[in-house]
Amino acid sequence: MPEDMVLCEMTEPHINKAELVARLRPWGQEHLLRFWDGLSAGERMRLAGQIQAVDWAQMDRWIRRYVLQKPEVSLPPDLEPAPYYPLEPEDGRQRELYARARKHGAALLSAGRVAGFTVAGGQGTRLGFDAPKGTFRIAPVTGKSLFQLFAEGILRAREKYGAPIPWYVMTSPINDAATRAFFQAAGYFGLPETDVRFFPQGTLPAVGFDGKLLLARRDSMALSPNGHGGSLAALRDSGALEEMRARGVDHISYWQVDNPLVRTFDPLFLGLHDLLGSDMSSRALIKTGPFEKLGNFCVSSGTLQIIEYSDMPKDLATAVGPDGRLRFRAGSPAIHILRRSFVEHMTEGEVRLPLHRAEKKVSCVDADGNTVQPVAPNAVKLEMFIFDALPEARAPIVLEMARGEQFGPVKNPDGVDSVVSCRALMVERAARWLEAAGIQVPRESDGRPACLVELSPRRYLDPEDVKANAARITPPRPGEAKAYE
Repeated sequence: MPEDMVLCEMTEPHINKAELVARLRPWGQEHLLRFWDGLSAGERMRLAGQIQAVDWAQMDRWIRRYVLQKPEVSLPPDLEPAPYYPLEPEDGRQRELYARARKHGAALLSAGRVAGFTVAGGQGTRLGFDAPKGTFRIAPVTGKSLFQLFAEGILRAREKYGAPIPWYVMTSPINDAATRAFFQAAGYFGLPETDVRFFPQGTLPAVGFDGKLLLARRDSMALSPNGHGGSLAALRDSGALEEMRARGVDHISYWQVDNPLVRTFDPLFLGLHDLLGSDMSSRALIKTGPFEKLGNFCVSSGTLQIIEYSDMPKDLATAVGPDGRLRFRAGSPAIHILRRSFVEHMTEGEVRLPLHRAEKKVSCVDADGNTVQPVAPNAVKLEMFIFDALPEARAPIVLEMARGEQFGPVKNPDGVDSVVSCRALMVERAARWLEAAGIQVPRESDGRPACLVELSPRRYLDPEDVKANAARITPPRPGEAKAYE
């Protein structure tokens, strides 16, 4: 039984209470029916369907392994920093490789062999925003949403490379309908509707620390998205992989919805990935310090893997080399390219990704049917992480990227990785691109832009686009808020 398929496709369930009790009793989960007699026919149908969709033997194994005990993290004794390709080539051989890769990546795009894939299952709860996170308005001048910025970038890439680029968006059960409605109301931001595909990821039940599944309501279990690693199975189960194959798509550009600075289709990255025969390639940031919350690219027995920052021992996290730099300095910003055939291989039969245990505060109903909003973690959520596919990949590569050029996550209202820091990075990058094209940008005494500038990805996908349009660009004035469309 694949680890992402505890909840599987179901036919219309029977709603015989005795049968449901018999299904639950061997696993000690009969409490899920405690409100049965007071439910309507529709409510009974919903709860019965959820119960019948669970592989209870598998669920029980997971409860015993991940909930009733905390799996110990054991790191390989031979853990070493992973090698990575530097941001700029270091010798003539690399310069030749990078030049060839850029041409090859552009050719892949022009041949229609690349698709975009955005993981967008989250809500903007941490931002005080009760809607799909992708609908959050992040652009510093125009207030465009995350989704609109990605859509405009895809439109420009289609125009630049002269080929259709399909966009796959993985939602979740809690935001799928709202996401679809948002795109429909916006006319898909000018993209052909047939080239934008939505599908929800799978879910797994939340489990109390006592091993009992929680009820979110009297008629529903507490279900949570199964993590970004569930995206592989979702691609398969939605038919997206089959559709990609039919369209001639060989490579999938993967990014998370909360990073508006990501370069969704980077010819260098795509070209290196394909030329070097990689099944799964990753971008890397050089960490600002040993405890920055980025997974660490590591190698053990010749196998590339990511060790979560929370699992990295202090002595390894702080270790420095002869040059005084952190040894484990390459961190993962969750930007990948996956070969379609690799995803097909990984999703044949059982999806071979481990589960991870996360203690969370989960809203639920108590024995009397009252809603409880816990103030401390009360349950375990089980998730899969996409980076756990790296050890299975053939010839995986890691390519450094410049901080501030492709990474500005929107996770918090303010502070680190926040709305405030992301908008500042967007303005700084726009100013840097303008200056590189010979356009003067006013600066404060501390070097910060003395204006707000925003470049629409619909016209300005990269610095080359800015240079090509420099003659039509009016320099911004001090204190001005100016959007270049």
